[in-house]
Amino acid sequence: MILEPSRYPVDSPADELPAETDSGRFDTELARLSEAKLKRTLQPIRGIDFTSNDYLALGSSDTIRNSLQSKLSQGVPFGAGASRLLRGNHTEHTELEQFAANYFGSEKALYLSSGYLANYGILTTLPKRNDIIIYDALMHASARDGIFASLAKGVKVQHNNADTVETVLSKWTDRRSGAMAWIVVESIYSMDGDVAPLADLFEIADRYGAMLIVDEAHATGVWGSNGRGFTENYEGHPNLVTLHTCGKAIGLSGAIVCASSQVIDYLITRCRPFIYSTAPPPILAAAVHEALTLIKVEPQRRLDLHQLIQCANRQMVETLNLSGSGSQIIPIIIGDEEKTLRVAARLQRQGFDIRAIRPPTVPKGTSRLRVSITLNVTETQITSMFGELQNMKAEGLL
Repeated sequence: MILEPSRYPVDSPADELPAETDSGRFDTELARLSEAKLKRTLQPIRGIDFTSNDYLALGSSDTIRNSLQSKLSQGVPFGAGASRLLRGNHTEHTELEQFAANYFGSEKALYLSSGYLANYGILTTLPKRNDIIIYDALMHASARDGIFASLAKGVKVQHNNADTVETVLSKWTDRRSGAMAWIVVESIYSMDGDVAPLADLFEIADRYGAMLIVDEAHATGVWGSNGRGFTENYEGHPNLVTLHTCGKAIGLSGAIVCASSQVIDYLITRCRPFIYSTAPPPILAAAVHEALTLIKVEPQRRLDLHQLIQCANRQMVETLNLSGSGSQIIPIIIGDEEKTLRVAARLQRQGFDIRAIRPPTVPKGTSRLRVSITLNVTETQITSMFGELQNMKAEGLL
Protein backbone atom coordinates (compact mmCIF):
# COMPACT_ATOMS: atom_id res chain seq x y z
CA MET A 1 0.00 0.00 0.00
CA ILE A 2 1.40 3.40 -1.02
CA LEU A 3 0.48 6.28 1.27
CA GLU A 4 -0.41 9.70 -0.01
CA PRO A 5 2.08 12.33 1.16
CA SER A 6 -0.56 14.04 3.31
CA ARG A 7 -1.03 10.84 5.32
CA TYR A 8 2.56 10.69 6.57
CA PRO A 9 2.97 11.86 10.19
CA VAL A 10 4.62 15.27 10.29
CA ASP A 11 5.85 17.63 12.95
CA SER A 12 3.88 20.78 13.67
CA PRO A 13 4.57 23.46 11.04
CA ALA A 14 6.50 26.51 12.17
CA ASP A 15 3.42 28.77 12.14
CA GLU A 16 1.79 26.54 14.76
CA LEU A 17 4.64 26.80 17.26
CA PRO A 18 3.84 28.65 20.49
CA ALA A 19 4.53 32.37 20.62
CA GLU A 20 7.29 32.04 23.24
CA THR A 21 9.70 30.88 20.52
CA ASP A 22 9.91 34.52 19.42
CA SER A 23 13.53 35.63 19.01
CA GLY A 24 13.15 38.00 21.96
CA ARG A 25 13.92 35.18 24.37
CA PHE A 26 17.27 34.68 22.67
CA ASP A 27 18.06 38.40 22.79
CA THR A 28 17.42 38.38 26.52
CA GLU A 29 19.53 35.31 27.15
CA LEU A 30 22.36 36.53 24.90
CA ALA A 31 22.37 39.86 26.74
CA ARG A 32 22.64 38.02 30.07
CA LEU A 33 25.46 35.83 28.79
CA SER A 34 27.26 38.86 27.37
CA GLU A 35 27.00 40.68 30.70
CA ALA A 36 28.46 37.63 32.43
CA LYS A 37 31.19 37.45 29.75
CA LEU A 38 29.95 33.98 28.78
CA LYS A 39 28.80 34.77 25.25
CA ARG A 40 30.93 32.85 22.78
CA THR A 41 32.26 34.42 19.60
CA LEU A 42 34.29 33.03 16.72
CA GLN A 43 37.79 34.45 16.33
CA PRO A 44 40.07 34.29 13.28
CA ILE A 45 43.22 32.20 13.45
CA ARG A 46 46.21 34.35 14.31
CA GLY A 47 49.37 34.14 16.38
CA ILE A 48 51.74 31.32 17.25
CA ASP A 49 49.80 28.11 17.84
CA PHE A 50 49.69 27.29 21.54
CA THR A 51 46.03 26.27 21.51
CA SER A 52 45.25 23.72 18.80
CA ASN A 53 45.29 19.93 19.09
CA ASP A 54 47.26 19.52 15.85
CA TYR A 55 50.04 17.92 17.88
CA LEU A 56 52.01 16.42 14.98
CA ALA A 57 51.34 19.30 12.57
CA LEU A 58 49.62 16.90 10.17
CA GLY A 59 46.78 19.35 9.55
CA SER A 60 48.97 21.07 6.95
CA SER A 61 51.10 18.12 5.85
CA ASP A 62 52.39 18.36 2.28
CA THR A 63 52.54 14.57 2.13
CA ILE A 64 48.84 14.27 2.90
CA ARG A 65 47.99 17.13 0.54
CA ASN A 66 49.87 15.48 -2.32
CA SER A 67 48.27 12.13 -1.53
CA LEU A 68 44.80 13.67 -1.66
CA GLN A 69 45.50 15.38 -4.97
CA SER A 70 46.55 12.02 -6.36
CA LYS A 71 43.46 10.29 -4.92
CA LEU A 72 41.15 12.92 -6.40
CA SER A 73 42.78 12.56 -9.81
CA GLN A 74 42.15 8.82 -9.55
CA GLY A 75 38.45 9.46 -9.02
CA VAL A 76 38.08 9.02 -5.27
CA PRO A 77 34.82 10.85 -4.49
CA PHE A 78 34.71 13.79 -2.09
CA GLY A 79 31.10 13.09 -1.18
CA ALA A 80 29.77 9.79 0.20
CA GLY A 81 26.27 10.27 -1.18
CA ALA A 82 24.47 8.31 1.55
CA SER A 83 24.82 6.62 4.90
CA ARG A 84 27.15 3.66 5.16
CA LEU A 85 24.22 1.21 5.27
CA LEU A 86 22.82 2.56 2.03
CA ARG A 87 25.15 3.51 -0.83
CA GLY A 88 27.72 5.41 1.24
CA ASN A 89 30.03 2.53 2.10
CA HIS A 90 33.05 3.30 -0.07
CA THR A 91 36.28 1.38 -0.46
CA GLU A 92 38.17 4.14 1.35
CA HIS A 93 36.08 3.61 4.48
CA THR A 94 36.66 -0.13 4.65
CA GLU A 95 40.36 0.15 3.82
CA LEU A 96 40.81 2.72 6.60
CA GLU A 97 38.99 0.51 9.09
CA GLN A 98 41.04 -2.55 8.19
CA PHE A 99 44.27 -0.58 8.51
CA ALA A 100 43.17 0.98 11.83
CA ALA A 101 42.24 -2.39 13.34
CA ASN A 102 45.64 -3.81 12.41
CA TYR A 103 47.48 -0.68 13.52
CA PHE A 104 45.81 -0.35 16.93
CA GLY A 105 45.60 -4.12 17.50
CA SER A 106 41.85 -4.59 17.74
CA GLU A 107 39.63 -7.18 16.11
CA LYS A 108 37.65 -4.59 14.20
CA ALA A 109 37.28 -0.82 13.76
CA LEU A 110 34.52 1.57 12.72
CA TYR A 111 34.97 5.07 11.30
CA LEU A 112 32.43 7.73 12.31
CA SER A 113 32.13 11.37 11.31
CA SER A 114 33.25 13.01 14.59
CA GLY A 115 34.54 12.27 18.05
CA TYR A 116 31.43 13.79 19.59
CA LEU A 117 29.09 11.53 17.63
CA ALA A 118 31.28 8.52 18.33
CA ASN A 119 31.23 9.04 22.09
CA TYR A 120 27.53 9.84 22.04
CA GLY A 121 26.79 6.84 19.82
CA ILE A 122 28.81 4.37 21.88
CA LEU A 123 27.18 5.39 25.14
CA THR A 124 23.62 5.55 23.84
CA THR A 125 23.95 2.20 22.07
CA LEU A 126 26.02 -0.23 24.12
CA PRO A 127 24.85 0.29 27.75
CA LYS A 128 21.25 -0.81 28.30
CA ARG A 129 18.54 -0.34 30.88
CA ASN A 130 19.58 -1.83 34.25
CA ASP A 131 23.25 -1.38 33.33
CA ILE A 132 25.48 1.01 35.26
CA ILE A 133 27.93 3.53 33.75
CA ILE A 134 30.72 4.63 36.08
CA TYR A 135 32.41 7.69 34.64
CA ASP A 136 35.24 9.99 35.63
CA ALA A 137 34.22 13.41 36.94
CA LEU A 138 36.23 15.16 34.21
CA MET A 139 34.89 13.21 31.23
CA HIS A 140 34.45 15.16 28.01
CA ALA A 141 31.06 16.72 27.30
CA SER A 142 30.44 14.33 24.40
CA ALA A 143 30.68 11.31 26.70
CA ARG A 144 28.63 12.98 29.42
CA ASP A 145 25.88 13.83 26.93
CA GLY A 146 25.84 10.21 25.79
CA ILE A 147 25.66 9.00 29.39
CA PHE A 148 22.81 11.40 30.24
CA ALA A 149 20.89 10.21 27.16
CA SER A 150 21.50 6.53 27.94
CA LEU A 151 18.91 4.29 29.57
CA ALA A 152 21.60 3.04 31.94
CA LYS A 153 22.27 4.55 35.35
CA GLY A 154 25.22 6.96 35.37
CA VAL A 155 27.46 7.32 38.43
CA LYS A 156 30.15 10.00 38.52
CA VAL A 157 33.31 9.16 40.48
CA GLN A 158 36.31 11.13 41.69
CA HIS A 159 38.78 12.07 38.98
CA ASN A 160 41.53 9.51 38.33
CA ASN A 161 40.69 7.52 41.45
CA ALA A 162 40.42 3.82 40.62
CA ASP A 163 39.42 2.99 44.19
CA THR A 164 36.18 4.94 43.84
CA VAL A 165 35.37 2.94 40.71
CA GLU A 166 35.86 -0.31 42.59
CA THR A 167 33.78 0.98 45.51
CA VAL A 168 30.82 1.63 43.23
CA LEU A 169 31.16 -1.78 41.59
CA SER A 170 31.41 -3.58 44.92
CA LYS A 171 28.23 -1.87 46.15
CA TRP A 172 26.26 -2.39 42.94
CA THR A 173 23.71 -4.74 44.49
CA ASP A 174 20.78 -4.21 42.12
CA ARG A 175 22.42 -6.11 39.29
CA ARG A 176 19.78 -7.95 37.29
CA SER A 177 20.15 -10.86 34.93
CA GLY A 178 22.18 -9.77 31.93
CA ALA A 179 23.01 -6.34 33.37
CA MET A 180 26.52 -4.99 32.76
CA ALA A 181 28.82 -2.40 34.27
CA TRP A 182 30.66 0.13 32.09
CA ILE A 183 33.68 2.18 33.14
CA VAL A 184 34.22 5.31 31.06
CA VAL A 185 37.45 7.35 31.15
CA GLU A 186 39.80 9.37 28.99
CA SER A 187 43.38 8.17 28.76
CA ILE A 188 44.66 11.76 28.94
CA TYR A 189 42.37 14.59 29.98
CA SER A 190 41.92 17.53 27.66
CA MET A 191 41.94 20.33 30.25
CA ASP A 192 44.40 18.97 32.82
CA GLY A 193 46.76 16.90 30.70
CA ASP A 194 46.95 14.14 33.31
CA VAL A 195 46.80 10.42 32.56
CA ALA A 196 44.25 7.89 33.80
CA PRO A 197 45.36 4.92 35.94
CA LEU A 198 44.55 2.51 33.12
CA ALA A 199 46.40 -0.50 34.55
CA ASP A 200 44.33 -0.33 37.74
CA LEU A 201 41.09 0.33 35.87
CA PHE A 202 41.67 -2.55 33.47
CA GLU A 203 42.36 -4.92 36.34
CA ILE A 204 39.18 -3.78 38.10
CA ALA A 205 37.11 -4.12 34.91
CA ASP A 206 38.51 -7.60 34.33
CA ARG A 207 37.85 -8.71 37.90
CA TYR A 208 34.26 -7.47 37.97
CA GLY A 209 33.41 -8.45 34.41
CA ALA A 210 32.89 -4.80 33.44
CA MET A 211 33.46 -3.15 30.08
CA LEU A 212 36.10 -0.42 29.91
CA ILE A 213 35.58 2.44 27.43
CA VAL A 214 38.67 4.62 26.92
CA ASP A 215 38.66 7.85 24.94
CA GLU A 216 42.20 8.12 23.53
CA ALA A 217 41.51 11.46 21.81
CA HIS A 218 44.60 13.30 23.10
CA ALA A 219 46.87 10.24 23.27
CA THR A 220 46.47 8.84 19.76
CA GLY A 221 49.53 9.65 17.68
CA VAL A 222 51.41 11.11 20.65
CA TRP A 223 51.78 8.35 23.25
CA GLY A 224 52.56 4.66 23.09
CA SER A 225 54.79 2.86 20.62
CA ASN A 226 54.01 3.99 17.08
CA GLY A 227 51.54 6.48 18.55
CA ARG A 228 48.95 3.83 19.37
CA GLY A 229 47.94 5.43 22.67
CA PHE A 230 47.95 4.33 26.29
CA THR A 231 45.71 1.31 25.66
CA GLU A 232 48.12 -0.37 23.26
CA ASN A 233 48.92 -3.16 25.74
CA TYR A 234 45.23 -3.93 26.27
CA GLU A 235 43.85 -3.72 22.72
CA GLY A 236 42.18 -6.88 21.51
CA HIS A 237 40.75 -7.73 24.92
CA PRO A 238 37.00 -8.41 24.64
CA ASN A 239 36.06 -6.04 27.47
CA LEU A 240 37.78 -2.99 25.96
CA VAL A 241 36.36 -0.31 23.65
CA THR A 242 38.66 2.50 22.55
CA LEU A 243 37.98 5.71 20.69
CA HIS A 244 40.69 7.33 18.55
CA THR A 245 39.55 10.71 17.30
CA CYS A 246 41.01 11.98 14.05
CA GLY A 247 40.81 15.74 14.65
CA LYS A 248 43.82 16.04 16.94
CA ALA A 249 47.23 14.45 16.32
CA ILE A 250 45.88 12.77 13.19
CA GLY A 251 45.18 16.28 11.93
CA LEU A 252 41.89 15.68 10.16
CA SER A 253 38.35 14.82 11.24
CA GLY A 254 36.23 11.88 12.35
CA ALA A 255 36.74 9.11 14.90
CA ILE A 256 37.72 5.45 14.88
CA VAL A 257 36.14 3.06 17.37
CA CYS A 258 38.16 -0.10 18.08
CA ALA A 259 36.61 -3.12 19.77
CA SER A 260 35.72 -6.78 19.36
CA SER A 261 33.96 -7.87 16.17
CA GLN A 262 30.73 -8.35 18.11
CA VAL A 263 30.76 -4.80 19.51
CA ILE A 264 31.54 -3.21 16.15
CA ASP A 265 28.88 -5.28 14.38
CA TYR A 266 26.38 -4.25 17.05
CA LEU A 267 27.26 -0.57 16.57
CA ILE A 268 26.79 -0.93 12.81
CA THR A 269 23.37 -2.46 13.45
CA ARG A 270 22.09 -0.26 16.29
CA CYS A 271 24.10 2.97 16.64
CA ARG A 272 21.77 5.76 15.50
CA PRO A 273 24.46 8.44 14.93
CA PHE A 274 26.16 5.97 12.57
CA ILE A 275 23.04 4.62 10.87
CA TYR A 276 21.32 7.94 10.27
CA SER A 277 24.32 10.06 9.25
CA THR A 278 25.68 10.49 5.76
CA ALA A 279 29.02 8.68 5.69
CA PRO A 280 32.19 10.76 6.10
CA PRO A 281 33.62 11.85 2.73
CA PRO A 282 35.60 9.01 1.14
CA ILE A 283 38.45 11.42 0.40
CA LEU A 284 38.58 12.23 4.11
CA ALA A 285 38.80 8.53 4.99
CA ALA A 286 41.69 8.25 2.53
CA ALA A 287 43.37 11.23 4.22
CA VAL A 288 43.01 9.66 7.68
CA HIS A 289 44.49 6.43 6.30
CA GLU A 290 47.46 8.40 4.97
CA ALA A 291 47.90 10.26 8.27
CA LEU A 292 47.90 7.05 10.31
CA THR A 293 50.47 5.61 7.92
CA LEU A 294 52.67 8.69 8.44
CA ILE A 295 52.38 8.37 12.22
CA LYS A 296 53.45 4.74 11.95
CA VAL A 297 56.38 5.18 9.54
CA GLU A 298 57.65 8.57 10.71
CA PRO A 299 58.34 8.13 14.46
CA GLN A 300 60.63 11.17 14.38
CA ARG A 301 57.57 13.42 14.47
CA ARG A 302 56.57 11.96 17.80
CA LEU A 303 60.13 12.10 19.13
CA ASP A 304 60.45 15.75 18.13
CA LEU A 305 57.15 16.52 19.82
CA HIS A 306 58.28 14.88 23.04
CA GLN A 307 61.38 17.09 23.09
CA LEU A 308 59.11 20.14 22.91
CA ILE A 309 56.85 18.68 25.62
CA GLN A 310 59.86 18.25 27.92
CA CYS A 311 61.00 21.80 27.15
CA ALA A 312 57.58 23.29 27.98
CA ASN A 313 57.18 21.32 31.21
CA ARG A 314 60.69 22.36 32.24
CA GLN A 315 59.86 26.01 31.53
CA MET A 316 56.81 25.73 33.80
CA VAL A 317 59.12 24.95 36.71
CA GLU A 318 61.92 27.36 35.84
CA THR A 319 59.82 30.45 35.02
CA LEU A 320 56.63 30.05 37.04
CA ASN A 321 57.74 27.64 39.78
CA LEU A 322 54.77 25.43 38.88
CA SER A 323 54.67 21.73 38.18
CA GLY A 324 53.89 20.78 34.62
CA SER A 325 51.47 18.05 33.61
CA GLY A 326 54.17 15.97 31.94
CA SER A 327 52.10 15.84 28.77
CA GLN A 328 51.50 18.09 25.76
CA ILE A 329 48.53 19.71 27.53
CA ILE A 330 49.76 22.09 30.24
CA PRO A 331 47.14 23.95 32.29
CA ILE A 332 48.09 27.17 34.05
CA ILE A 333 45.29 27.55 36.58
CA ILE A 334 44.65 31.17 37.52
CA GLY A 335 41.23 30.77 39.12
CA ASP A 336 39.65 34.16 38.61
CA GLU A 337 37.84 34.44 35.28
CA GLU A 338 38.52 38.15 34.69
CA LYS A 339 42.22 37.78 35.43
CA THR A 340 42.44 34.75 33.15
CA LEU A 341 40.85 36.71 30.31
CA ARG A 342 43.28 39.60 30.82
CA VAL A 343 46.33 37.35 30.83
CA ALA A 344 45.16 35.53 27.69
CA ALA A 345 44.48 38.85 25.93
CA ARG A 346 47.96 40.14 26.71
CA LEU A 347 49.57 36.95 25.43
CA GLN A 348 47.53 37.24 22.25
CA ARG A 349 48.69 40.83 21.78
CA GLN A 350 52.25 39.54 22.05
CA GLY A 351 51.53 37.10 19.23
CA PHE A 352 50.85 33.91 21.20
CA ASP A 353 47.54 32.20 20.49
CA ILE A 354 46.55 31.02 23.97
CA ARG A 355 42.90 31.00 25.03
CA ALA A 356 41.24 31.45 28.40
CA ILE A 357 39.29 28.36 29.50
CA ARG A 358 36.45 29.15 31.89
CA PRO A 359 33.35 27.57 33.41
CA PRO A 360 31.34 25.63 32.38
CA THR A 361 34.17 23.94 30.46
CA VAL A 362 36.15 23.70 33.72
CA PRO A 363 34.88 23.83 37.32
CA LYS A 364 34.14 27.22 38.85
CA GLY A 365 37.22 28.77 40.42
CA THR A 366 39.63 26.91 38.11
CA SER A 367 39.73 29.22 35.07
CA ARG A 368 42.99 28.62 33.28
CA LEU A 369 45.23 29.02 30.31
CA ARG A 370 45.40 25.77 28.37
CA VAL A 371 48.85 25.62 26.79
CA SER A 372 48.99 23.05 24.01
CA ILE A 373 52.36 21.93 22.65
CA THR A 374 52.48 20.96 18.98
CA LEU A 375 55.03 20.69 16.20
CA ASN A 376 53.71 24.05 15.01
CA VAL A 377 56.02 25.77 17.55
CA THR A 378 59.74 25.78 18.30
CA GLU A 379 61.71 25.61 21.55
CA THR A 380 62.60 29.28 21.08
CA GLN A 381 58.93 30.22 20.84
CA ILE A 382 58.10 28.12 23.91
CA THR A 383 60.84 29.86 25.89
CA SER A 384 59.66 33.28 24.68
CA MET A 385 56.05 32.57 25.64
CA PHE A 386 56.98 31.41 29.14
CA GLY A 387 59.23 34.46 29.45
CA GLU A 388 56.21 36.66 28.87
CA LEU A 389 54.29 34.74 31.53
CA GLN A 390 57.22 35.21 33.90
CA ASN A 391 57.11 38.97 33.27
CA MET A 392 53.39 39.05 34.08
CA LYS A 393 54.00 37.10 37.26
CA ALA A 394 56.67 39.62 38.31
CA GLU A 395 54.19 42.43 37.64
CA GLY A 396 51.58 40.73 39.81
CA LEU A 397 49.27 40.09 36.88
CA LEU A 398 49.51 36.31 37.10
